[in-house]
Amino acid sequence: MGPATKLAFGVFLISCSSGAILGRSETQECVFYNYNPSLENRGNRSGIEPCVGDKDKRLHCFATWRNVSGTVEIVKQGCWLDDVNCYDSTECVEKKEDPDVFFCCCEGNMCNEKFFYNPNTAPVQSKAPFSDTKSDTKVFKATSNPLTQKPPLFSTLLYSIVPIMGIAAIVLLSFWMYRHHKLAYPPVLVPTQHAFHIMIEDPGPMPPSPTLVQKPLQLLEIKARGRFGCVWKAQLLNDYVAVKIFPIQDKLSWQNEYDIYNIPGMRHENILQFIGAEKRGSNLDIELWLITAYHEKSSLTDYLKANVVTWNELCHIAQTMARGLAYLHSDFPGHRDGHKPAIAHRDFKSKNVLLKTNLTACIADFGLALKFEAGKSAGDTHGQVGTRRYMAPEVLEGAINFQRDAFLRIDMYAVGLVLWELAARCTASDGPVDEYMLPFEEEVGQHPTLEDMQEVVVHKKLRPTLRECWQKHPGLAMLCETIEECWDHEAEARLSAGCVEERVVQMQRQTSVSAPEEIVTVVTMVTNVDYPPKESSL
Repeated sequence: MGPATKLAFGVFLISCSSGAILGRSETQECVFYNYNPSLENRGNRSGIEPCVGDKDKRLHCFATWRNVSGTVEIVKQGCWLDDVNCYDSTECVEKKEDPDVFFCCCEGNMCNEKFFYNPNTAPVQSKAPFSDTKSDTKVFKATSNPLTQKPPLFSTLLYSIVPIMGIAAIVLLSFWMYRHHKLAYPPVLVPTQHAFHIMIEDPGPMPPSPTLVQKPLQLLEIKARGRFGCVWKAQLLNDYVAVKIFPIQDKLSWQNEYDIYNIPGMRHENILQFIGAEKRGSNLDIELWLITAYHEKSSLTDYLKANVVTWNELCHIAQTMARGLAYLHSDFPGHRDGHKPAIAHRDFKSKNVLLKTNLTACIADFGLALKFEAGKSAGDTHGQVGTRRYMAPEVLEGAINFQRDAFLRIDMYAVGLVLWELAARCTASDGPVDEYMLPFEEEVGQHPTLEDMQEVVVHKKLRPTLRECWQKHPGLAMLCETIEECWDHEAEARLSAGCVEERVVQMQRQTSVSAPEEIVTVVTMVTNVDYPPKESSL
């Protein structure tokens, strides 16, 4: 290593170390406060919180508060994860004008002990303190009395001049070394790797998410992992939300799901509520986020693993699930928000049906969904997609008719399997309730190959077993017939989602008016019930 190289390397180390020392304040402890009046015994909690995080991440303190009729009401104080908006801020200052909830963050031990409100648009102002009744923390509110503060001149010079001089020296030395040595080494050709360019391709400008701009969003815990990423439980101000994180390799799935959620008319009680989208990180570390409503009961799969359902609960889940899918499949040219086209889900399964607190179902995960608009192509219509276990016979055979109705009927085949999952965990029949099993788990196990499913579904034309004891319950007997018409081998013979919803309503009505002594009679006459039309044309 020559003298010039050593000099450049030394200057680089000095610059880096000075920047690290001067521009970064280590945060080890923060004031902790949690306003929670709902806790009867413990009430609000306060104290000191030690901050723990990854070694390569910076730690901060934060504070959130409200202004209630001139009185400051602290919401939360504590440690905050690595956030570029908090870098090099030794004071906790909220600079936005008139926010609903005040938020600030800073670096340094206990730097959130005091917090300030100083909007950017205000003139030079003094900070008039007033005390909060809940703790000893001093909160400062801007007033109109001008007061000239003495700037920390030495700190300002160190922060600005030393790093700039170091960078300038490195640039000059690098340029001199390049000019001096450029002929000493022949040029080397590096082959272009197409896959690498695809991987780091910029996902483009982010779509606007007005509900998220400048609001603190903190990830709490991973709730699920799927084919295209993981789902986190997160906190957005005082509300819990779900954050689905896609790696950059799955940009197309993220983009497709975002586009589907933003189709006019996609706000529906039985479709997962979309909140916003964000791009986090840079270069190879880019993550694509989708933020949606959070439902504590999670998916229907998870719920059925841990719980059995009554007949009324089964009917409510099945009815709201069918209603959501019927709305998704429908074309509404005159919708108040604009034309809502028909949409095929293409990966319908119990894992993609979420349950609200009252067991109302809502449909989620539109990464593979297709919309159908008159005169326009449906886009990528590669047929053999979805979860193997729930693939219809025509999908497994690769014999799809690439028309709208064909894709909607593929969804209906999967609906039959999900209804079977519900029936298998229902307590309405006289027989025992088995442990939860996935469709075809008895036949092909938990990890079937495509060939396994082709053998069972296409060649042997098998379906999950409908228990004999189910036929003794009038409602379950009708449900079994509906299930068989949903998973019919002939796609044109399958029910529509709207018809399934009507069938479930009729099943519940039929059982509610049947007295116990009439049950046997009802079972024998179940074939004489006037069902709603099959609507096989969809």
